[in-house]
Amino acid sequence: MTSILYIGGTGTISAASVRRSVERGHDVTVLNRGTGRRAVPAGVRELTADVRDTEALRAAVDGREFDVVADFLSFVPDHVTSNLDVFEGRTGQYIFVSSASAYQKPPSHVPVTEQTPMVNPFWQYSRDKIACEQLLWDAHGERGLPMTIIRPSHTYDERMIPTMGGWTDIARMRRGLPVVVHGDGTTQWTITHADDVAVAVTGLAGNIGAIGEAFTITGSHAPTWNRIYGWLAEAAGVTDLQLVHAASDTIAAFSPDLGPTLLGDKAHSMVFDNTKVTALVPEFDTTVTFDEGARRILAHYDSHPDEQRADAGLDAVFDRIVAHARAAG
Repeated sequence: MTSILYIGGTGTISAASVRRSVERGHDVTVLNRGTGRRAVPAGVRELTADVRDTEALRAAVDGREFDVVADFLSFVPDHVTSNLDVFEGRTGQYIFVSSASAYQKPPSHVPVTEQTPMVNPFWQYSRDKIACEQLLWDAHGERGLPMTIIRPSHTYDERMIPTMGGWTDIARMRRGLPVVVHGDGTTQWTITHADDVAVAVTGLAGNIGAIGEAFTITGSHAPTWNRIYGWLAEAAGVTDLQLVHAASDTIAAFSPDLGPTLLGDKAHSMVFDNTKVTALVPEFDTTVTFDEGARRILAHYDSHPDEQRADAGLDAVFDRIVAHARAAG
């Protein structure tokens, strides 16, 4: 029986991975602050600590050892360094969750593979993940750290609406208002359900062939953004969807918070080659396409009206972008 510690365990990908690990009969422990929105399955051991507090983390694990430590909560090199201070030498595999957004933007060619350069001048989040990876590559080369790097792309579940505005976009659709889409909406975007990504995560966990390697785990489903918004509208019961297209630079000018994720990721057609991971985990595949994913999302939110939170500020920004786009003709 493989013992796995999930640092996190209640996020979009990590919660699905915990469920999958339980189904596979792993001995599963999660470590987090105990405030996650997603429930932990029965039989999972829960440790409570702020992972940013190294001494609290050390006390929480209290000398335990794990076959696998899967780190979903490190975003800058200092986070990785602190975790290695606690876990190095006490786990047979340290899995670091990086991001496919760290691949070259714009990509010089598609499909993107593990050999694609890691460079993203637009998004600090991605540059930080690259720096984390470099720290781990150095530790592997210099002292044999048994690490594995995984690079998921846009991963969602029933609680994660993958558009710029989230529920604000759904609310606008249902109110008959136009919805803003970046670019002309025809770029391809790889979008993967968390249950599918979890197959790759758990298949690599404890897999000796994964040590000292990095893997793209994104699936093969790459609809256009227009199609993504269209499926959400259909699931929301909207028959008169109005899409207003605006350049990513324009959207970033109106809403600087949206700029990095657009210019550093979503503005580009991103299609990936998953050959490397499927060689080790042949069962990894896209089984949930977004037409079904959109139905699951709307079913969840319609049965949980307390989670239907539109952002009034973002709503107003979208109104201004729409007015600007229409004035520009």
